[in-house]
Amino acid sequence: MTTTEPRTSTRLLLVVVCVAVLATATTLANRVLPGWAYPVCGAVTVAVLLTLAFGAGYTSADLGVSRATLGRAARTGLLGAAFFLLLFGIAAAVPTLRTVYHDGRVGTPDLPQLAWLTLGRITFGTVVVEEIAFRSVLPALLGARDDRWRWGPILGASAFFGLWHFLPAPAVGRNAAVHAALGGIPAPVLQVLAMVAATAAGVFLHAWRHFGRGVLASVLVHFTTNVGGLVVAVAVQS
Repeated sequence: MTTTEPRTSTRLLLVVVCVAVLATATTLANRVLPGWAYPVCGAVTVAVLLTLAFGAGYTSADLGVSRATLGRAARTGLLGAAFFLLLFGIAAAVPTLRTVYHDGRVGTPDLPQLAWLTLGRITFGTVVVEEIAFRSVLPALLGARDDRWRWGPILGASAFFGLWHFLPAPAVGRNAAVHAALGGIPAPVLQVLAMVAATAAGVFLHAWRHFGRGVLASVLVHFTTNVGGLVVAVAVQS
């Protein structure tokens, strides 16, 4: 851990700068840039955030990217990944649960397109940037530590994670299960509910990072839920 943590005023300034960087990134990714640039935008955002954090004096341990805990983080993340793969398999096998995979956002990608979506767009444009931003840099700036669970910083970073989903949130209504359950409510309310759900997911993902003592744990869980869900949805709908 850092022996000389930046002053509160410096930390708050860094939070403001990081939030501004993330607001710019999500606007560019969702409204301006072409699809191929989505993971590029994510990679650049990660580089900027880590540069700011390391430049302010935070260590790799503070940010959850230390080599010393890599093994524990990998084991914890793989355990979570296996759990979600089991859940996905059960949902795909039970006819009444398959509606969760009927999603208008999925389409019918062929194998090259699916590889691009999973290994390019989702991995670098979604998983890596979100985990570094909301389970690594922002929690550290807000005062989170792996030696003790601190609700304030974790809820704060998770709330920013919920706000990060402001632009893509309305598309959640294209999921058949969501539409069946909540299709009758106004679109703005659905958008808020999607952001609240993302906030809760942020806390859940941080728990994996916390117990794994490294952000790799939450990266593996996040990757499995996003990529696994997409692959199963394509298989079920095809």
